[in-house]
Amino acid sequence: MSTSSTTTTTTTTTNTAAWLLEPKAHPFQLREAPLWQPAENEILIRNHAVAINPVDGSLQTKAWWPMEYPTILGQDVAGEVVQVGPGVTRFQPGDRVAGLAVGMATKRDQDHAFQAYTILQTNMASELPDTLSYEAAAVIPLGLSTAACGLFQDTHLALQHPAEPARRPPTKETLLIWGGAGSVGSNAIQLAVAAGYEVVTTASPRNFDHATRLGASRVFDYRSPTVVDDLVAWLEGRTLAGAMDCIGFAATPMTVAVVSRSQGSKFVATVKGGFEAPDGVTVKSVFGTTLKDNAVGKAIYEDFLPRALKAGSFVPAPEPLVAGQGLHSIQAAVDRQAQGTSAQKVVVVL
Repeated sequence: MSTSSTTTTTTTTTNTAAWLLEPKAHPFQLREAPLWQPAENEILIRNHAVAINPVDGSLQTKAWWPMEYPTILGQDVAGEVVQVGPGVTRFQPGDRVAGLAVGMATKRDQDHAFQAYTILQTNMASELPDTLSYEAAAVIPLGLSTAACGLFQDTHLALQHPAEPARRPPTKETLLIWGGAGSVGSNAIQLAVAAGYEVVTTASPRNFDHATRLGASRVFDYRSPTVVDDLVAWLEGRTLAGAMDCIGFAATPMTVAVVSRSQGSKFVATVKGGFEAPDGVTVKSVFGTTLKDNAVGKAIYEDFLPRALKAGSFVPAPEPLVAGQGLHSIQAAVDRQAQGTSAQKVVVVL
């Protein structure tokens, strides 16, 4: 790939992808893919690391999302810009970046992560400091985007945007984040603190320090039989800015119970839909790719994240767990993720 031009590529460069040839196919098949050309507001990157998310395994095994086969999966990427689209000035070939591959939304093969070259939208990509490894950066995008959707979009909690340095003085409002040790929760804690909110969260005791290091003021054991009462008692005298449920399922009614008994916002953003909220409480699910269509994408990926990563005030979290090297390792990595992780995110180095 030529890096001296933004409009041409050499004929010797090829792309390879981990393809799903049909619904519920296992394993992924390595096949050639087109060498994509970036359009306006797009960049082409050579992927150096991709992260695995629970949605990748569920898409493969359950085929619950409408897709045309053969298809490619994957959303978290970090790599080097090799070509920029017409009119793109923010990025140049050679830049180190991480971003969210939005293929679930666009249904375009070029917008997926599990391949050598991926197209990213410029408002969903961030420059990386030289001190940050690709495998560490790859854990960020989907968790960050999902958290940002719930916290900042006008359709959800609509909190004030984060800043570097963090907004001062604080807002004097407290955000409840249920599940602060996972990918979405780790990002939500940091975003909320940078936006000027106090954070209270839940985690297992072994991950209390993890959540505290990210900025949580207090962490409660989500498995405690008194966790709802304990949170309500701690929140007494505080004003809730709302809640972000980063787990779903059984966590949603518990989050709602705390919100309904506390002062302040009665809005719960959740990663899982389908919960019927009681009167007086609003529960709304999030979908991280929606940032590409509103101002929050730029606010996070262009205005905030590059500065925060460079300053070290925002750190990739959870820790990367490298499960292989090369696209042939994608299936093993997806299978490893399905076994479960704690304060870690499975990554493949390319």
